[in-house]
Amino acid sequence: MSVQKMQVILIAAVTADGFIARTGDEVITWSKDLKLFKEQTMGYPIIMGSNTRRTLAVELEGREKIIVHRQDEPEKILSKINSDRCFVIGGGMANTKFAPFLTHLYLTPHPLIFGKGVKVFTDLEKELELQLLKKITIDVAAGIYQYQYKVVKRL
Repeated sequence: MSVQKMQVILIAAVTADGFIARTGDEVITWSKDLKLFKEQTMGYPIIMGSNTRRTLAVELEGREKIIVHRQDEPEKILSKINSDRCFVIGGGMANTKFAPFLTHLYLTPHPLIFGKGVKVFTDLEKELELQLLKKITIDVAAGIYQYQYKVVKRL
């Protein structure tokens, strides 16, 4: 599958102030969208940084796991994937590394404010302009929804 034709989807639970974790070694227990995460990623390759791999609360069975390191080149990694889509699941450095290749973002804001921690992106070189495609209800009472965006432009 060519990198240009594959959907590269960042999927993340985030706080209202844009953090994906309090610290780099936090095991995430606050996310309310794990069932949907499993449904959406099952059967597809998932890309994650080595810190994220170490913090998984459960083994992500049924998905090819690709662990990336600082020196890895995203285009080479993506060119070896034989699927019509893959998911980038964190952390902030992995998200940033794959940002130039993202086609979609699936973000689930949670009603939490950390004030500091691991940001969704650590330092983007280009801004991403997004178009909302879909909103999925996670928990109406808590006001939690997943927003699915398409990347329409890099600024």
